[in-house]
Amino acid sequence: MIEIDDTDRALLKALSDDATASAGALGAKLGLSQPATWRRIKRLKDAGAISGTRVELDAQALGFGVTVFLGVKLGTKGQASLGDFERAVSAIPEVQTVEHVLGAYDYRLRVVARDLSDFERVLRRRIMLLPGVASLDANVLLSEERLSGPL
Repeated sequence: MIEIDDTDRALLKALSDDATASAGALGAKLGLSQPATWRRIKRLKDAGAISGTRVELDAQALGFGVTVFLGVKLGTKGQASLGDFERAVSAIPEVQTVEHVLGAYDYRLRVVARDLSDFERVLRRRIMLLPGVASLDANVLLSEERLSGPL
């Protein structure tokens, strides 16, 4: 675990808001020089506190109007069956996230589809046929409020 100070927290918050910002722009915002900001970013990356950058896509703008969270319970839970399920579900392009969870279900999936009939197609032809699936529970996303990270 890396020790971070208030400046690191502010830097991480600024990067989470805009990962494309230059070290110079971030430094100006935080009252640091460009080289000092760059060194802090490098230290945070080297320590694993920053594990990468990614583009956030707008599913709605790309034609995916429905998001469904699926709770998946497997019939068998051996190491081989978990691996088989994870490999198979990861190959479905409509599945955005696969989370192995503790509780009523073994996995939580975030699935996008163009509309409900498209989701039904994905569900019947792909997800229900995954290895080991015993039961499913679906929750349709009505709205989402994105909150900043833990800092």
